[in-house]
Amino acid sequence: MRYGIVLFTSDRGISPAAAAQAAEEAGFATFYVPEHTHIPIRRDAPHPRTGDSSLPDDRYLRTLDPWVALASAVPVTSTIRLATAVALPVESDPITLAKTVATLDHLSGGRVTLGVGFGWNTDELADHGVPGKRRRTALREYIEAMRALWTEEEASYAGEFVEFGPSWAWPKPVQPKVPVVVGAGGTERTFRWIARHSDGWLTTPGEGDITGKVAQLREIWRKEGREGEPEVIALGPRPDPEGLAKLEEAGVTEVVFGLPDRSPGEVEAWLDRLAGKLGQLAGA
Repeated sequence: MRYGIVLFTSDRGISPAAAAQAAEEAGFATFYVPEHTHIPIRRDAPHPRTGDSSLPDDRYLRTLDPWVALASAVPVTSTIRLATAVALPVESDPITLAKTVATLDHLSGGRVTLGVGFGWNTDELADHGVPGKRRRTALREYIEAMRALWTEEEASYAGEFVEFGPSWAWPKPVQPKVPVVVGAGGTERTFRWIARHSDGWLTTPGEGDITGKVAQLREIWRKEGREGEPEVIALGPRPDPEGLAKLEEAGVTEVVFGLPDRSPGEVEAWLDRLAGKLGQLAGA
């Protein structure tokens, strides 16, 4: 089981480049950043954690662009994977986003993982012309269209939200297949979507009964005719030996820890302490 780090990027605190570099030096496998283009002041969509229009963290208002943030980490890292937790593809033009992701994968030597979300903030989606009730369809089309651009010499796509004729688009990603994982609440409906259209599941913070939900996802995965096992990335658990052992036994492939919103020096010291604790657990 791998260990990763997520930085809730903002215009204060440690930079993404410095955080990714420190995470790589500490031995972590993946560096994640989130995405919000903006937060409408008046919103009908409740936040999943607060249950109303209030936000649990003011960094939602200050989030950096994920692709610029990850690109800044490319020249100061060499092994750590660069990922989103989560990106909101339907808030971008799909052809342009496909180019951005392919370029990042090209420049990083094949280190990109695309973590995507349906988008809890339907008011934010609406400003991008995406109806909240059609967000799953829109995301499916975006992923299918981007995969076509990444893999086909002459790509085309025709859907409800994405349509373009035969086109050339380079660079292609270094990876034969850019991994796509879905960050969403663990429900049967979501697991069916994951098994049909992506490579795995990224849990939400505080997700309950991960063991049972991983078993359900694996069952649906097999019923949908998928080979192997899905990626399962657990976000936000405590680094205690019993809990981590249970996650690994259940089939979790990576555990991701959130960096504190502190100064660069404090964040780097926190990373070293966490890496030391995880190293001790592995040794034990």
